[in-house]
Amino acid sequence: MAIVRLALRSVWNRRVTAGLTVLAVALSAAMLLGVEKVRRDARSAFANTISGTDLIVGARGGPVQLLLYSVFRIGDPTNDISWESYQHIAGLPRVSWTVPVSLGDSHRGYRVMGTTRDYFELYRYARRQKLQFAAGAPFEGVFDTVLGAEVAARLGYALGDPIVVAHGAGTVSMLTHEDKPFRVAGILEPTGTPVDRTVHLSLEGIEGMHVDWRAGVPIPTLRVSPEEAEKMDLKPKAVTAILVGLDSRIAVLKVQRYINQFRGEPLQAIIPGVTLQQLWDMMSIAENALRGISIMVVVTGMLGMLTVILSSLEARRREMAVLRSVGARPLHVWGLFMSEAGALALFGVGLGITLFYAALVVARPFAAREFGLYLPVAPLDLWDLAILGLVVLAGFIAGCVPAFRAYRLSLADGLSMRI
Repeated sequence: MAIVRLALRSVWNRRVTAGLTVLAVALSAAMLLGVEKVRRDARSAFANTISGTDLIVGARGGPVQLLLYSVFRIGDPTNDISWESYQHIAGLPRVSWTVPVSLGDSHRGYRVMGTTRDYFELYRYARRQKLQFAAGAPFEGVFDTVLGAEVAARLGYALGDPIVVAHGAGTVSMLTHEDKPFRVAGILEPTGTPVDRTVHLSLEGIEGMHVDWRAGVPIPTLRVSPEEAEKMDLKPKAVTAILVGLDSRIAVLKVQRYINQFRGEPLQAIIPGVTLQQLWDMMSIAENALRGISIMVVVTGMLGMLTVILSSLEARRREMAVLRSVGARPLHVWGLFMSEAGALALFGVGLGITLFYAALVVARPFAAREFGLYLPVAPLDLWDLAILGLVVLAGFIAGCVPAFRAYRLSLADGLSMRI
């Protein structure tokens, strides 16, 4: 313990250079933790977003793109599906249930999704968990809306509040549906999925607010009030995607092949789990690159620490000789340098954990809003602790070089130095 106390005092005596070294180690540890956190939570969040849906049907295009815009609200659809095709698919013999999805509008940066009341009964996430209401109930009227938990919390909405939907999926839109506001009829419990960041409308509501619009702009000579719109035929003309549940898993490939060869219009059906694996395969190169960069940052931090200790060794040769002259053995000198390296690594890891959680708290809203990625603030797990343990071990290993050099310095070498 005396060697450890001496090492800590030595570090404090060189606190400026030691502080910079600790900061370098802290940044490297925080980056390593951050990369692993994003990698694991991205996989977990994506895997937990949808469960129990056998097929997702959309316009023909990329399977990953269909999964991203229909489930994760990322990106834009290539085309719509006609209502007639939807009804045909819903009527197939092996199809047990269908939930239509209509996208294209937004509210203050949050995606708006049109669907049916069946969505709240049939949609499952995270091992077939059902959506639950924190307040209110599914929409009844044409201009009712159900908000995800994050939308309600961040924008301060309560039951009965009016909201105005904007045209288009951008964060800022110059065109809004001010003449047809919606009423908050329900607020969902948090799910940790894109559902929390979604404004849910009925398909009739989507049609109702667009009855006096054409080609994405309002018709100047036509104004339809909400009361008039509710009396009109609001049967949808098209939807963006269809969530499909089958009566048997055995029928998945057969129904998928039928939809992919559908002659009514070019459609594609994807299996969510298979397409999600394709997404991970695409991201594996980026994951490995980020992991490699973070490891190199750690190595750079360790080399910086090694450089600082080695550069101080020449100035401390007389100090080592004095310690030897008062009875310190070579192993004591070895232990002093190893303790200093370990202390710097431990302080760096501790500061790195602090920086990691601070960055996590700051980045969570941005990651959720821009990428649909939910990053929970949770304690470090065993894998994280193992990573940090490797960083500390790397610090001790880096300390071996100056410790070995100090060990080999002779007593006469230090005392005979010229000042």
